[in-house]
Amino acid sequence: MAVLKDWLDADGGLLRLRLARPKANLIDAEMIAALHGALVAHGTNGALRGVLLDHEGPHFSFGASVEEHLPAQCAQMLAGLHALIVTMVEFPAPILVAVRGQCLGGGLEVALAGTWIFAAPDAQFGQPEMKLGVFAPAASVLLPYRVNQPTAEDLLYSGRSLGAAEAERRGLVHLLADDPETAALAWFHEHLQSKSGAAVAHATAAARGAMRAAVRARLAEVERLYLDKLMTTRDANEGLLAFLAKRKPQWEHR
Repeated sequence: MAVLKDWLDADGGLLRLRLARPKANLIDAEMIAALHGALVAHGTNGALRGVLLDHEGPHFSFGASVEEHLPAQCAQMLAGLHALIVTMVEFPAPILVAVRGQCLGGGLEVALAGTWIFAAPDAQFGQPEMKLGVFAPAASVLLPYRVNQPTAEDLLYSGRSLGAAEAERRGLVHLLADDPETAALAWFHEHLQSKSGAAVAHATAAARGAMRAAVRARLAEVERLYLDKLMTTRDANEGLLAFLAKRKPQWEHR
């Protein structure tokens, strides 16, 4: 069964992407590959003026697969996720993200790589990786583009979640709506559908030029920090194993 549904809407001007493995909608290798493949396949479609990424089920995503964060798989997992992040940041049309319920970990990293987040009142946004003894590489790069540096560090260090109203106040959420998918569609129809696809593509290149270069460079940097430094620590491995065993981690601070 497909983990992602994709189709064209609005007379071919809007690419629809829907996470289709509720309730967790894990951002694992299969989901990452499906998202990346769909974006690459449509990236040369000059008629696109937008993308809408939403989800089936009550939650956008519980995050990445913890099993794929273990030493044997984490290098491959990070390479795939970061390639997806770069493709999203460099996509030649705005990506609107509609979120209900939990949007955590790798799920929030994917949402952050989009252009705007439309959220339901029940949405929760968080990077809980620190609770597992690791950190969130892509969010470390992307969050400061959404919120101020102190708020980014708050979320990255504490592992706490923000409710939708606070996320909107802090600039993480573009628009709060009871039905975020409908709100995102309305925003597209009002502001993007009538535009030239060529103009939109060049406008995104212009607006995101510095960000694109910085994200590429910083993702490579934090990926090396994660793999070469963090994953050699005892506590990173203990935190992941404790989560899988459903027990409290025993930190030794090394």
